[in-house]
Amino acid sequence: MAPEQKASAAYPELLPARMLNEFVYCPRLFYLEWVEGEFEESADTLEGAFRHRKVDVEKGTMPSSEDASQEKFHARSITLSGEICGLIAKIDLVEGEGSKATPVDYKKGSKPDIPEGAWLADRIQVCAQALILRENGYECDSGIVYYMKSKARVNVDITDELARQTAEFVDKAKQAAGSPRIPLPLEDSPKCPRCSLVGICLPDETNLLSSQVKDEARRIVPALDEALPVYVQEQGATVTKNGEELVIKNRDGVLARTRLIEVSQLAVFGNVQITAQAQHALCDRNTPICHYSYGGWFYAITHGMSHKNVELRRKQFRVAEDPETSLKLARAFTNGKIRNCRTMLRRNNDSVPPEALDAMANHSEQALEAKTSEELLGIEGIAARVYFMHFQGMLKPESMDKTFAFNDRNRRPPRDPVNALLSYVYALMTKDFTVTLLATGFDPYLGFYHAPRYGKPALALDLMEEFRPLIGDSTVLTMINNEEIGSGDFVKRAGAVSIEPPARKRVLQAYERRLETKVTHPIFKYSISYRRIIEVQARLLGKYLNEEIPEYPTFCTR
Repeated sequence: MAPEQKASAAYPELLPARMLNEFVYCPRLFYLEWVEGEFEESADTLEGAFRHRKVDVEKGTMPSSEDASQEKFHARSITLSGEICGLIAKIDLVEGEGSKATPVDYKKGSKPDIPEGAWLADRIQVCAQALILRENGYECDSGIVYYMKSKARVNVDITDELARQTAEFVDKAKQAAGSPRIPLPLEDSPKCPRCSLVGICLPDETNLLSSQVKDEARRIVPALDEALPVYVQEQGATVTKNGEELVIKNRDGVLARTRLIEVSQLAVFGNVQITAQAQHALCDRNTPICHYSYGGWFYAITHGMSHKNVELRRKQFRVAEDPETSLKLARAFTNGKIRNCRTMLRRNNDSVPPEALDAMANHSEQALEAKTSEELLGIEGIAARVYFMHFQGMLKPESMDKTFAFNDRNRRPPRDPVNALLSYVYALMTKDFTVTLLATGFDPYLGFYHAPRYGKPALALDLMEEFRPLIGDSTVLTMINNEEIGSGDFVKRAGAVSIEPPARKRVLQAYERRLETKVTHPIFKYSISYRRIIEVQARLLGKYLNEEIPEYPTFCTR
């Protein structure tokens, strides 16, 4: 994949002083935030916003530089720009007298114990503000960095050397922004664990996959998600907003309440109403609303302007038109699926013939050598027949009655309870992979293996392949073997089998439990939930398309 040049006009000519601070701190963080538009809240960013709440309010007046009066002024939240220096800044506080002005930049942390008194990134930022003030006609010989936690003001002299260094960083930042390649991650940096974008950047994981310099990565990606999906299946229910809460109610009263900050997605089934206020609040938070039919068919998604990084989608579309690279990815997806199916049989079917396991191993290797998509589809189909031929053996003997007798995989509509469960769980997975791909900047409807078709999230189905046995099949097997579901939980009409509404709730609970299950990552060696692994895999796919890593790493459990 040849790197694609970016048009310089695509980026603002004026670099925000805050982004200059980010560049000095970490060029990769700067690129993610300014060029790709990535941002994630963390405890640090929320604390910073809280501490800044007063200085972010415009207050006080600031006379123009031509005003010769010697009156003192004190103005908060002043936005100025300089075309010559190529910078723009929202200055927390400007103190001055007449044409003399001093920028004061507020930082939430503690004053560092270093000779300069302030971090380099903070000195560069306040110098950038000073240069802007100078270009606007003010006299500015110094700036101040105020560390709120220490309640300490650090004076920064705007020397010729500091101004020269600031100008160099401006040039380097703009060059980085115009580059088709994101800067490399920091190596073993203590900055990474506290960074709010660490789950997007994946510094250790990218370094490991690109250079193999270490055997494992630090577990700095959160193992579990604090926000979780909310499912509403009560027919006639209404989802409303009250303050910072979602409230689910029906004619009889309130069914449930949950804080908006704890909702990762809202999934509604059938006849469930959502008020405009609730929709606005969820879209504003980039929390998707997933729409299902009463029977569990995932047919729509509502979301805000969640991801603005068009560059990744451009690369996705370009690769999708490249048969060689698309086939390479399709081979990886299929190989991962067959290997994980084999692992499921090996772990859960004591009577599986060695010949079947050998055949699955051979098919997984053949998938990597397939010359065409048609050949790959044939290999996948043969492997699937072997897998489902021995699927019944993964069910406990006491479950092998007429209710859960399984002969083969069938769907549209499913003709037996096992297939009904598989189809329902696969629909839930399709929803989650679609949501994840949207959140990570992809177009979920254009894949590399599944053919594009109206309404079908082809890329979500691509990425799902290696997880179907590990998440979907495992959920179904666990429910049946643990007797969480029985013959009375299904209804059969005209040869088609569907799941009764009360049982669907139990399926949702079992599915969510599986997503929250933590496993040791086979490559990075840290413990992480399946829900998090889905996001990590999507981001690794993006890093492969961006040529940060040489191969897409399939997730294959041991």
